[in-house]
Amino acid sequence: MADGGVANMDEALVARAGAGDTRAFERLYREHVGRVHGLCLRMVRDTQLAEDYTQETFIRAWRALDRFEARSRVSTWLHRIAVNVILERRRRRELPVEYVEDAAEYDRDNDTLDTPVEEAELEATIASLPQGARDVLTLCGIYGYAHEEVARMLGIAEGTCKAQLHRARALVRARLESGARS
Repeated sequence: MADGGVANMDEALVARAGAGDTRAFERLYREHVGRVHGLCLRMVRDTQLAEDYTQETFIRAWRALDRFEARSRVSTWLHRIAVNVILERRRRRELPVEYVEDAAEYDRDNDTLDTPVEEAELEATIASLPQGARDVLTLCGIYGYAHEEVARMLGIAEGTCKAQLHRARALVRARLESGARS
């Protein structure tokens, strides 16, 4: 089925769930829980927290079904809710967020690795990144959000987002290449 078909099916499920059909919401949950959990896990690096945040995401989604406007895909809407859950919890714990004033020189990101890498090694390397760099790499580099969207989600300047992505890619490349030489 084409992506448009999946999006239309998701929208229909949201409409049915919004009208009280719990089975429709259960299906949405089953369809999206893996990706939402993966996003949470990549951002928080803690299995229990990721599970908690995933559940909180779907609780909030259930409560907000009537506000879903279908301007974006359901998966994008759920990812946005998940990012908001994570950021709210971080703020409560008062974790610092890293900022950069101007990052115009980071507009071009064409970083590539010179050596092949195992997925587990790549995931471990991403998990070891500083929080800001990891968040931006996860949202831009893995989930494909645009800098503008990620900047809005994270409450940072677009230049900061570009700088964090550049920093993340450089750190990943350096760590993986140094690991390949060892």
